[in-house]
Formats: sequence, C-alpha cells, structure tokens
Amino acid sequence: MKKIVSLFTVIFLLNFSVLRADEGMWLVQLLGEQVYGDMVKKGLKLTKEQLYSINGKSIKDAIVLFGSGCTAEIVSKEGLMFTNHHCGYDNIASASTVEHNYLRDGFWAKSKQEEIACPGLSVQFLIKIEDVTDKVNEALKTIKPNEIALKLFGVLGEMSAKAAEGTGYEVRISSFFKGNQFLQFTYQRYKDVRLVGVPPESIGKFGGDTDNWEWPRHTGDFSIFRLYMSKEGKPAEYAADNVPFIPKHFLPVSIKGINDGDYSMIYGYPGGTSRYETSYGVKLKIDIDNPSIVNLRDARLKCMLTEMVKDPAVKIQIGSSYAGIANYWKFFDGEVKQLIKLNVVAQKEKDEATFEAWAKGKPEYDNLFKNIKAVYDNWRPYAKHRMYINEGILGSPLLSFATNLKTLETQLQNASTKPEDLEKTKQTLKASRDRFFKGENIASDKNILAIVLKMFYMDIDASERPQAFYTALKTNYGALENNETYSKFSATIFDNTILLDAGKWEAFIAKPDTATLHKDPAYKTAMAFVNNYNDNYSKFYTEFIGANYLLNHTYLKGVLEINKNKPVYPDANQTMRVSYGNVKSYVPRDGVKYDYICTLNGIKEKYKPGDIEFDAPAKLMELIDKKDYGQYIDKKVGDVVVNFITNNDITGGNSGSPVINGNGELIGLCFDGNYEALGHKIALDKALTRTICLDVRFMLFVVDKLGGATNIINELNLIK
Repeated sequence: MKKIVSLFTVIFLLNFSVLRADEGMWLVQLLGEQVYGDMVKKGLKLTKEQLYSINGKSIKDAIVLFGSGCTAEIVSKEGLMFTNHHCGYDNIASASTVEHNYLRDGFWAKSKQEEIACPGLSVQFLIKIEDVTDKVNEALKTIKPNEIALKLFGVLGEMSAKAAEGTGYEVRISSFFKGNQFLQFTYQRYKDVRLVGVPPESIGKFGGDTDNWEWPRHTGDFSIFRLYMSKEGKPAEYAADNVPFIPKHFLPVSIKGINDGDYSMIYGYPGGTSRYETSYGVKLKIDIDNPSIVNLRDARLKCMLTEMVKDPAVKIQIGSSYAGIANYWKFFDGEVKQLIKLNVVAQKEKDEATFEAWAKGKPEYDNLFKNIKAVYDNWRPYAKHRMYINEGILGSPLLSFATNLKTLETQLQNASTKPEDLEKTKQTLKASRDRFFKGENIASDKNILAIVLKMFYMDIDASERPQAFYTALKTNYGALENNETYSKFSATIFDNTILLDAGKWEAFIAKPDTATLHKDPAYKTAMAFVNNYNDNYSKFYTEFIGANYLLNHTYLKGVLEINKNKPVYPDANQTMRVSYGNVKSYVPRDGVKYDYICTLNGIKEKYKPGDIEFDAPAKLMELIDKKDYGQYIDKKVGDVVVNFITNNDITGGNSGSPVINGNGELIGLCFDGNYEALGHKIALDKALTRTICLDVRFMLFVVDKLGGATNIINELNLIK
C-alpha cells in the first residue's frame, strides 16, 4: 500500500547559521506547524485545509500547470483562467494573421461563441501526491552507481507509466534533494482550452527587453483563456458541443487594493532552482556557462530582430521564439553579475567548510569536496564546447532540425530495421518538418548560421574543432577569420539543402537513402559538429554527470541530517509550490528607494509613439488623460496601479501564478523578478529579491475600459 506523505516539512539555507522560514518554494501539502505558523503571523487568514486538501475544495484546485511551463488560475465558476501574456504568446500568435493580428491589436471575445480554440494547448490539475522513495530506491539497486544519473529519468518514466495505467490520469515521479526523496504526482489533463481575451502587445509587452527584469515596471502581462470539458464533465479534446469547465474552487478577485506590508502568497509550478549548488558549480556558471550562452544568444537575437522589424508577418512567425531567447539572455547576464556582487562563491565555500567540520569522523563524507573539485576540474576544459553546440550550432533552427534525421540514417544503415519502424520514423520527421517550417525564417537563420560557425571557430580551442569541416571551408570559401567566408557558405547551405525544398523533401522522405542524406549540406554540417562532440567529448560529460550526481546526493544526505527536525524546502522542479511574504518596497542601492507600486502615470512618462518597446494604444493614452479609471482607481494615489512588488520567492514556471492575499483572494499575477536579485536560482538575497506582479485592477481596467469586454468582468466574483 502506498504511503501518503506525512505532514513533514522544513527549510534549509546553505548558510547554516541563518534559517528563515519565509524563504523557499514550499510543497504546499507538507506545510508544518513552524512554516504555517509563520504564514499566519505574516497575515494569512486561511486554514491548512483551505490551502491544500485531498478530498475537500482548496486553493490548489484553482491552480493549473498551463501548457508546458507556466501557471494559470481558475477565476470563475465557468472555467475562466488568467495567465501571463508571454505564457499565451504562442497560442495568440498561432491564432493571428496579418489581417487579424491579435498580437498587435489584441482580442476580446464578447461571447463564448467568439472564443478561439487553441490546438495543442492543455492544462493539468494536481490530484494527489504520494511518497515513493522506497520503491524508487529498490528499483535503483540494479543500476551501477555511476549510471544512476543517466538512467534515473528512464526509471522514473517507467514507474510513472505503470502507476498511471488504467487510471485516466497522468503520473510523474519527481526527485527531491538530489535523489534523497522521490514523490509521485498524479495529474488530470484537460485539452480543450480557448482564447478569451488578450491586450495589444503594446500593453502586454510594454517596455520590451529594456524593462525586462527591471523595476519600476508598467507591463500589462496577461492573457485570458477558458477551459472546457465534455457534457459528461470529463476531460475531452476540442468539440463544439463541449461545455465550460466547472471547478472545485475558483479564486475571488479583490479590487480593494494593496498596501506596503500586506500579506502575499504565490501558488504555481516553479521550474528549477539550484540552491544547493556547490561552489564549484557556481564557478563554472560564472566563468564559462553563462558567458557562453549570453554571447551566442546576443548574436542570434540581433539576426532575428533585424528581420522582425521589417515585416509584421515575420514578427508573428518568430516573435515567440525571440521573446523566449531574449528573456533568458538578459537573465543569464544578470545572474553572473549578481553572483559576483553577492560573493556567492565565498559564501558557498564557507558553507562547505561548515559541512566538513560537521562531517569530521564520518567516513561516508570523507574527501567529499575534494572529490567534487576533481570532477569539475575534469569537465571544465570541455564545458564551453558543449555550450557552443547547444546554444550555437543548434541555435540555427535549420541545423537543429537536421539533427533529427540521425535516427533515419541509423535505421537506413541497419539491414534488420523493420519496415514499420522506418515508416514510423518517416511520419515523425514529416510532422517535425512541418513544425520547423512553420517557424523558419530563412533570412534570419541564414545569418545565424554564418555567425555561430565563425564564433565556434574563434572561441573553441583548435584541438576540439571538427578539423575536416574547417579545412574544407577554408579551401572552398576563404580565410576562416573573414565574415564573408561564413556568409557565402551559409548561403550555399540554404540554397541547396533538400530540407527547405518541398519537392526534393517529399521525394526523399517517400524513398529515403543514405547517399542523398550524406550529400545534403545542412545535414553534413550539423553532423560534422554533433559527431565530433559525441565521438570525442560527450564521454567527459557523461562521466561528469554520473559522478557529480552521486557526490551531490551524498552532500544533500548530510545537509538533511544536519537539519533534522528543522524546516527544509527542496529545489524547485515544476511541482506545485507555495511561497509567502509581503508586498514590499526596497532599497536597491545607497540613496535610492523603490516604491511598492507603479501607476498609469508611469506609462505616460515612458510613452514613445511608434517605438517598438514603449508605444501604447491611443485609446489607453486617452483614458489616462481623461482619468477615466472607474472602479479600478486606487484612491490613495488617485491613479490605477499597474504593477506592484512583493518579496515572494519564485522562479521561471511561476509566470502567470496568482498573487493571493491573506483571505485567499486574487490581487495580481506574478510575471518577473528584479535585476538586482537575478542570482536567486542559486542564492536568494532576501533584502533585494522582489517579484514583479501585475495588479489585477489594471488588468480589469484594460479588459473593461479598453477592450469593452464587460462580459468578462461580470463573470468574476469581485471583492470590493
């Protein structure tokens, strides 16, 4: 019989001398008395059962995993959902055309019949959680220790699939504390999701890349969807006669306003943190990983933006991809700066010294950090190479797609390949090419390829390059230091690959052969780099991952032992979490204090007509000039609050998460963090860390006054 997780919880900061109960993204079903008590002290008015209940209704029933990596919340008895604009961006772009450009102009369904279906979009509700640590450990006994890291995902996948058999649910087993605990999460997926409303991009992305990760902020980062179910109340694929979803619980929406110091709570699905990273991992990130990513993404973004500003159709086509790349380009750059500024490496070294002092005389932990250092020393010479493959060479969409054909090549070279297996691969490749071609902008990709090929040559040690490729490139196209060499070569690839020629592709995939594949310039180029890495350097990464997993597993085992009977939170891993804190202003540097709110007046101050980042709809500017704010005005400031900040602990995946007050009412949507604290995935600075949130009053102001969608307003349970 499966054992249900007991009400155990606790928190651990790697600074062993200071424990703060209000830091952390907590597994909400495991809130212990210490943490829950601190939540109450800060202003929570709800019981544990109202936060999380297996059988009764609770806040957790209003929270969904939206798509593949965001959070949304149910806000009406008819399945209305709020999430961020950037979370819905792909679906908004897919619904848009040049004639009906919902990204540029916005969209408001004035009735359910006008709502737009979103093929491929789904949401998941958490049903229950069970502790399966003993079962997983039993399964891992048959695997060699140094192979666990590479095989763990497969083992958990098989166990999850078996647990889900015949249930109608989806199951995912997740690892916590570097494999010291395993929890099984059961979800129910709904697939009929429809677009209800979205503001113009000039509101949803106001401030663009300039304001990204910055405070003060004036961004209306929201979109509205509705969830549907079958007439029988079951999850179902899209059908015209499906009915709006009836939730167990939905969030009331408060327009009463907020004050500095008010209680705030955020539910969601944070994607990943590394709070238990060692000093050696932080050094690798600072020295190699992040700088490589930033340089390569910067080059790609410039190529994409050049084409996007020329043509609205191109912006629709690749805008979502651009936004995703740009978002973490700035993050990775800021993360390094903050890790250095906060001297995180030294703090980690101090924590490790504290651990070693505790571990003295315990043979299990002998030479732990000496061994970790050796593992990193062995991998560091090849770390940049791997980054330049993943973010550089495969940063070209064409070359990235080309690598998908490796499976086909392997099957064609194997005489025992079954016809049905070959046919399955062909069908998969057809679908993959359709997706690739839909988002492929040749002009930008051609320039990306030229740039990343040169960057690889200039930045990667000569001994690690694919020598035959660069020798041939020099012989046929010119000096390897010249931009023109790479531009000419890239043009040749795009002009001659079968992957971009519909007729040649159809002929090839109907009757594939290795000779044609090996002659294709896109495939040859991609595999020259991928094979070079796989044949010569991937083994070092495999050794690194295997050894590092075991050592960190041991480290975290000790950490948990040190903090036995104290609150400990695990790293984020896209499982439901709750963080709590307060609406709070802050002082980023000497002589500067940032207020906890930003208002419509700030939009007016930043407004630049026609600007790609700071333009705004004419109607919005008229409403601001007339001060036509309606019930959404904050009477204390005489304006509409656009964004506010809290000191909640969040990370990527929390986008779209509800910001909830002490009464369980929605007051905003979180959508970003602040630049001064971008080291938060590794180390949280409580004094500086802020979550940037959309005030729900601005959201409803836009829906009502700008969009005229009073039907949406009327559907909500407004707390005034």
